[in-house]
Amino acid sequence: MAEGRPGLGRQLRAIGPLPFVATVVVPFVLCLAWGADLGWGLPGIGTAAAVLAGAIAVIAGVALVWRTVSLFGSVGEGTLAPWDPTRRLVVRGPYRNVRNPMITGVALVLAGETLVLGSPAILAELGIFALLNGLYIPLVEEPGLIRRFGDEYVAYRAAVPRWVPRRNPWTPGRGG
Repeated sequence: MAEGRPGLGRQLRAIGPLPFVATVVVPFVLCLAWGADLGWGLPGIGTAAAVLAGAIAVIAGVALVWRTVSLFGSVGEGTLAPWDPTRRLVVRGPYRNVRNPMITGVALVLAGETLVLGSPAILAELGIFALLNGLYIPLVEEPGLIRRFGDEYVAYRAAVPRWVPRRNPWTPGRGG
């Protein structure tokens, strides 16, 4: 694993194969294969509402992914990639409210694309994405985080929910 804060190249090598493929490449291929129907083909204002809601979700999701990737680099001194993980536990920003905000960000992008593009195939991808992460995170990622960060991660895991954000941000050292 590389030392110190990752530069742009390290971050792009992590972002490219992971969120970029999930949110850009796969939806593009799915739309080529199964088509798209802008705003689900709803009449008039329905299409506009679906596209607007979808665009808002995409923007929010991209902002959340950007924030989490930035924190992984600046605080965690690593990337989102399993082959170049953080050296320090990140418990700042959105990680004070929920343990997996990056997954939430990607899911928001996929949900937004589903609304904008009216694509049942992207909706199916979102379901598969949620299922795979729902299995991978508790079965693989969290045991690895316990091994890497020990009691620090155990305390964080006890205080911050995996999927549903806390109402008030958690502060390390103050308990639950």
